[in-house]
Amino acid sequence: MRIHFTWLLLLATCFAAPIAAEETFRTDASEDEKLPWYQTVPGQFPPEGSAHYYTGELVSKDHIHRKGMIRVSRTDKQRRSHWDLPVDFRLLPYGSLAYHGAPAALKDIPIGTHLHGLWYIKDEGEETKSLFYNRKSIESDFTKAFRLVDDFTYYQQKNQLWQVDRVDLKEMKLYLVSQAEGEEKPTAIEVDLTPATRVYLGKQFATLEDIQPGQNVLFNLTWATLYGVGRCTELWLDEESRQIATAQQRAQHLLHQKDRGIAGIIDAVDNQNRILTVTFFGGIDPTLLEDFKPNTTAQVCVSEPTLQIYDQVNDKKGGPILSVEQVEKRPGSSGIQVRVQPSLLLEGYRPGRIVRIFPSGWPIVTLPEEETLWPERD
Repeated sequence: MRIHFTWLLLLATCFAAPIAAEETFRTDASEDEKLPWYQTVPGQFPPEGSAHYYTGELVSKDHIHRKGMIRVSRTDKQRRSHWDLPVDFRLLPYGSLAYHGAPAALKDIPIGTHLHGLWYIKDEGEETKSLFYNRKSIESDFTKAFRLVDDFTYYQQKNQLWQVDRVDLKEMKLYLVSQAEGEEKPTAIEVDLTPATRVYLGKQFATLEDIQPGQNVLFNLTWATLYGVGRCTELWLDEESRQIATAQQRAQHLLHQKDRGIAGIIDAVDNQNRILTVTFFGGIDPTLLEDFKPNTTAQVCVSEPTLQIYDQVNDKKGGPILSVEQVEKRPGSSGIQVRVQPSLLLEGYRPGRIVRIFPSGWPIVTLPEEETLWPERD
């Protein structure tokens, strides 16, 4: 069973931001298909509503370089001959992910997870590979990932739960009805269960026998649209189990970020006074930014678009944080801008370049060798 394209567009309305009326690029809601899609500009955040939405399954990943491959979900917009074709992608520097309702890194998301994505079109001149007799996915041009989230996060952000209508353990089927706010007509779906489906209830693991009609649930899928809606890999039967899953992922995210610093883009450099003006990227837990305060210090490391650092223990330069201000919050931006005065301006401290900053109190540790840029020099 394919998911109807109009249903996917309806789902996307809560995932994408509104588009400004004066923009002259194409969007998912555009009536003029002759308009070009928005092309991202290095060193700049994209405008509201400019991304394209589609879903698919994560089939491979290189978490160090923030890239991977996604098998695009089937829709009525595709020809049957072009079902299930993959697209190679890379995360934009300000691209973000969420898993189990909390910010995540690509390494946190298991292979086989069904993802909802916002994407930007490939760079001009960039080649996309074809396969299976020179076929390409209908989404093959959209290779820049801006935002990727699992089903759990997607429906949680929409305040949409699914109520168990009935469960058939003989046929291994779960029948669900959407419980979305403001939904005129509930959506009914049929999800496949497997002996490997992980079920959570409260603080403990549950079993398929614990699934009961009337429960409000969230789920994650795999094999989405291949044989119906998809196979259920994870199922949360109550609010307590969902809160625990989110809290665990949030803790993982906080640890990941504090070990690697907060990434941002350099807006301006005052060479005479050695002052960097940096806007932090979005998609992170906002409590992390509370540790950046005026009249404290910070360490600044040069980063690449993959967000990799050469050697954060030895290549950092530190100095006082002069100010922390709120600025216009655009897609990909946290809306928080800091001014830091390092003791020395490094070559990588240039407008449009990326840095990662550690506020005072965050230990700067040696990262695993494969995460640094040193091995790539050979």
